[in-house]
Amino acid sequence: MKKFALAAAALVGAASSAIAGGVAAPVMEMDPVVVEEATTSSSSAGLIIPLILIALIAAALSKSTGES
Repeated sequence: MKKFALAAAALVGAASSAIAGGVAAPVMEMDPVVVEEATTSSSSAGLIIPLILIALIAAALSKSTGES
């Protein structure tokens, strides 16, 4: 009877530890994606449009004040 109780206790212990964790879902690891921005050849590329607008406004003001 003692052997049966020990065997039953061993089986219960083994079964509970086997079920306790379950199966973890597989983890899919992906390589990081690197996005590089295109570099401009000139550092003053952002100044061209504002300078053109200032020149146009100056030209329009000079024409309007020249008519007296």
